Amino acid sequence: MLIGFDLLDRQIVDRDGEPVGKVDDVELTRDADGTVHVSALLLGQQALGERIGGILGRMLAGMARRLSDDPDRPPPRISIDLVAEFGSAITLNVRRELLPDPPLEAWLRDHVIGRIPGAGHES
Repeated sequence: MLIGFDLLDRQIVDRDGEPVGKVDDVELTRDADGTVHVSALLLGQQALGERIGGILGRMLAGMARRLSDDPDRPPPRISIDLVAEFGSAITLNVRRELLPDPPLEAWLRDHVIGRIPGAGHES
């Protein structure tokens, strides 16, 4: 598996096909024998900004940290154990409600989208 080709920027969907987000970065761990494995998928603008780097990446990660209720909290992560299938999209074996929302998306939902008249009603 190639991380840059098979994982990064792939759409993540829950077990019902509902979109969760995109893979913005990955977390790697090293076993006792030195083998490196992907241990988690990282989501959100903070993870993406840290991956991009440079001034744009620092601005994106900083904005996500400032809009978070806890600026010291790391980016949302999905354990690789929750992945059911790797394909054109990464399918999880859990429902979206059990996963954390990226801080910027939660802030936008609560402070911008939620204030639009009729935003709380499904059509």
